[in-house]
Amino acid sequence: MANHTLFLSLLALSCSLAIAYEPSPLQDFCVADPSSSAFVNGRACMDPKLVQADHFSFSGLHLPRNTSNKLGSVVSPVTVAQLPGLNTLGIALARIDYAPWGVVPPHVHPRGTEILTVLEGSLEVGFVTSNPENRLITKFLQMGDAFVFPVGLVHYQRNVGHGNAVSISALSSQNPGVITVANAVFGSNAPIPADTLVKAFQVDKNLVDYLQLTF
Repeated sequence: MANHTLFLSLLALSCSLAIAYEPSPLQDFCVADPSSSAFVNGRACMDPKLVQADHFSFSGLHLPRNTSNKLGSVVSPVTVAQLPGLNTLGIALARIDYAPWGVVPPHVHPRGTEILTVLEGSLEVGFVTSNPENRLITKFLQMGDAFVFPVGLVHYQRNVGHGNAVSISALSSQNPGVITVANAVFGSNAPIPADTLVKAFQVDKNLVDYLQLTF
C-alpha cells in the first residue's frame, strides 16, 4: 500500500512538472493572430488557410545594432511578437550587441531558460542562485562559448573586451518575458514606498529617492 501511494505521489508530481511549461501543440502550427480579441494563455490562432511563409520568417539578425545608450547594449528579441509562427512552439531567440564594456544589467526571464552563445568578442556572464545561498556562478566566455541561465534566476552579461561583442540567445518560451531588477524595484508604476526600499536595501532615503527618480 505504501509503495502504491508513493507511486501515485510521484506520478502526480511528474504530471505537475509536465504542465509547468508551455504545452506541446495539438496541431502542425498555431500562427499568432494579432487581430483576435480572444484572451488565451498565449496568442489566438490564425486560420491555417491564411498562413504564409512570412509568418515563420524573420530577417535582419546579421545587422549590428546601435549601442550608444547608458548601458552600452541592445537586445533584439525574436519572440512571438516579432515572429507569429513561434506561437505554441515554446522557443524564442535574441541577438545582443555590446559596446566595449557594455552591460546587460541583472534581469530575470520568468518563463524561460536561456542558452547564450558568443559570436564575437569576450563576455563575463553570471547568475545568482536562490535564497539562502545567493551564490554567484560566473564565467568568462570567448567566441564560440555557450552558457546557460536557468529559468527565473537573476543573471547578467558584460563585455570585457575593448571591441564590440555580439551574442545570440535561445530561450525555452515563445514569450520568455524580462524583468530588469533595477527598473522593477526603483521604477515601478506606482512606486514602491521609499520606506520599504530603505529597509530592504539598508540605505539612506536620499539614495532611494535618487534611484526612483533615475529609473
